Amino acid sequence: MNSDQIKWARRFKWISLIEGLSFLVLLFIAMPMKYVLDIPLAVTYVGWVHGILFIVYIYTVFPTASKLKWEFGRTFFALVASVLPFGPFIFDRNLRKNQHVKF
Repeated sequence: MNSDQIKWARRFKWISLIEGLSFLVLLFIAMPMKYVLDIPLAVTYVGWVHGILFIVYIYTVFPTASKLKWEFGRTFFALVASVLPFGPFIFDRNLRKNQHVKF
């Protein structure tokens, strides 16, 4: 990988991990706070932040796929991973293993 590809891979890694973490916080902290503790603002704020991060993730997938020369299947897996709990973490591990990316 050249330096431009490494830059894009690192950027995508951090965006995907932060987006994945925000999704887990939404599911496992904010949602229980809303339904168990009756604190709906937790979902409002965490959901808003997660929504912004999700949009950034989706907009980052396509230029990253182009720069790293991903085939359709890998790009599709990156998109699907964004809507699954723990998906971005699994995708990151798969990316490092299959493309030999060292971050």
